[in-house]
Amino acid sequence: MTEQLLQFIWQFQYFNKTNLISNKGEQIQIIHPGFHNSNQGPDFLNARIKIADTTLAGSIEVHINAGEWNLHKHSSDSNYNNVILHVVWINDKTIAVDIPTLELNNRVSSLLLSQYEKLMINRNFIPCEEQIASVNHFTFTAWKERLMVERLQEKAAIISEKLKKYNNHWEEIFWQLLAKNFGIKINSDAFEGMAVSIPISILAKHKNQFHQLEALLMGQCGLLNKDLTDDYAVMLQKEYRFLQKKYDLQPTHLPVYFLRMRPANFPTIRLSQLAALVNNSNHLFSIIKESTNLKEVQKLFDIVANDYWHYHYLFDEESVFKKKKLGKQMIQNIIVNTVLPFLYAYGWYYNAEHYKEKALLWASQLLPEQNFITKGFAELGIENKSAYDSQALIQLKNKYCNEKRCLDCSVGNSILKKETDN
Repeated sequence: MTEQLLQFIWQFQYFNKTNLISNKGEQIQIIHPGFHNSNQGPDFLNARIKIADTTLAGSIEVHINAGEWNLHKHSSDSNYNNVILHVVWINDKTIAVDIPTLELNNRVSSLLLSQYEKLMINRNFIPCEEQIASVNHFTFTAWKERLMVERLQEKAAIISEKLKKYNNHWEEIFWQLLAKNFGIKINSDAFEGMAVSIPISILAKHKNQFHQLEALLMGQCGLLNKDLTDDYAVMLQKEYRFLQKKYDLQPTHLPVYFLRMRPANFPTIRLSQLAALVNNSNHLFSIIKESTNLKEVQKLFDIVANDYWHYHYLFDEESVFKKKKLGKQMIQNIIVNTVLPFLYAYGWYYNAEHYKEKALLWASQLLPEQNFITKGFAELGIENKSAYDSQALIQLKNKYCNEKRCLDCSVGNSILKKETDN
């Protein structure tokens, strides 16, 4: 038994409530178990119970052993003055205050306890992989909605913190996190650092000069520091040295990596595509924010790297011709990981529900993501029909399954509740 499990059992009343008797021999009736308190003080607030003929309103404190009340010195803590019932697994000691105690040992289904133990010791892909397919469809659908919103709220909170630093400049933060997204996982920090080092006020001055934009981005990422021979590479190098001096730019000193990645994801290609996006757009987040449908946004990212890169992946090294267009998968990645969180954050910040709803709608219209997590759920019979589903499943795996938070999960709740109904 754990205290978290005991709190769960009390919260959902998963125990035999027939003939409840306190440690003083008085009959107990539970009118309302109270609301779980995640802050300082008793575990449950605003509960209502009836002891004998007296109705009481107040707090409930839960412990494995009754003696923990004394151990934690609750008697001298004013936060616990309003406790009306001490709920314990084992009533092993008399506590220092005159509060009725209810022992739950032998009142909880052994099947529930056994199932919980199985979930906790399971080392498979997810703890409940043998039972998840049997969970009610409506329960799982409602839970996925909560997971998707939770995931967007977490990302919105990160954006909100960055806004404080940049005086609520949405376009500036959008530029930084968009650049980070272009760096994919391995170069995300370097690309974000580059974007932070080049304010959009500087980018705006060179918006219609593609090669100058490319020089700024490449140079700040340290790709123009070596000896170069190609005419285009040398020209970018000269442009960067001039612009670096003009704006007193400080390179990020964060390395970019080429190893163990597809050539299409090389930082040279991604930076040129990012420069093309800046070259083709103005106030990008404002345009996205007011877009009425997903296709309009996808078209904004239909960009191509500079012609030089159609014959190169690296400076001074020619390759077979291939047009370096931003692929559909990368566009989807950008929309899922940057556009949707920003839309949701904007709606959250300004209490404008239609932006939040737009983010959720567009997520449901995007193709499903294919990765280790979504494939793992697919093998268990869990549908993944859109990016909405994918993001919800990623949140479920990373924030609940990996951390064994089955008691906080609607799927885990449903599985454990079945054992109390048997």
